[in-house]
Amino acid sequence: MDGLTITRVSETKKGRMALFCEEGFLFSLDEETYHLHPVEEGEVLSPAQLEELRLLSDTRKAKDKALNYLSLREYGSTELYDKLRLKFDDHSAAAAVARMGELGLLNDESFARHKASWLKERRKSRREAARLLAQKGLDRDLIGRVIEEVYQEGDEEEALLALIGRQYDSKLRQGKRDAVWAALSRRGFAPGQIKAALRAWQEENAPQDEEESWEDP
Repeated sequence: MDGLTITRVSETKKGRMALFCEEGFLFSLDEETYHLHPVEEGEVLSPAQLEELRLLSDTRKAKDKALNYLSLREYGSTELYDKLRLKFDDHSAAAAVARMGELGLLNDESFARHKASWLKERRKSRREAARLLAQKGLDRDLIGRVIEEVYQEGDEEEALLALIGRQYDSKLRQGKRDAVWAALSRRGFAPGQIKAALRAWQEENAPQDEEESWEDP
């Protein structure tokens, strides 16, 4: 096929310019792309020209969507790319992420630091915080640096005591020590940390004449 004849160009309700050929609707162009690359009715465009126009418009649309996402909250570059790929092709998503970086709207280190601080405030262990940061597509070395910066000595122990008092106190009073141990272990806390926290809870709450071993279950 040498090319397609554009039979109609009409503005959509969203302000985009819809392109039609004899077979029907092709795709729509955003206002900026159409202004820079105007298409006239009766014009014949090759498949390559049509694809270039579509990519230009989709990339512009992806950039606008990226700006919208970033106006709502902070993103890491990989996380933003993955979110954009749900709506756009790889090329458009990558171009949008690159543009956000050029504009200074993406900073993985700042994002990682803020996210790690947020996780620490929610009583997450270092291990659990690192796992959740990795799910955001952040670099392993960056995660390690940020975790060491955000978490200070004693933070995890403090988090453990707070968790036990807030969520597991009643279970411990019911004698469900193994269940509590398993739950805290799943949260990424080390056996030694759990043992010390449970011993501290016992010293504060258990009857004076009650003795219990707090060895690993």
